[in-house]
Amino acid sequence: MEKDINQISFEIIAYAGQARSFAFQALQEAKNHNYQQAQELLKQAGESSVKAHQAQTDLLFDEMNGNQNEVNVLLVHSQDHLMTSMLAQELIEELILMYKKMDADQ
Repeated sequence: MEKDINQISFEIIAYAGQARSFAFQALQEAKNHNYQQAQELLKQAGESSVKAHQAQTDLLFDEMNGNQNEVNVLLVHSQDHLMTSMLAQELIEELILMYKKMDADQ
């Protein structure tokens, strides 16, 4: 594998953190009724999330091809970041839909 496990772990953490940050920025924009900006931030969150997920997928394919990777605390930590980021994005998307509905009902 070209990159070592720690480098990949840091990539996952960085991209997942970026995705989470964009998602929470989108929520703030929705609170201020700036839905177009919120959608753009959600799009950016999705793009960062894809990059984090791709790094994870590369690890999975590497193992599938017989290259065993050492599981360490940093890798586990990166997986936690990715999963919580994905969950935050899903929940924030639902919250934004609720904000939109509340605005439409007023």
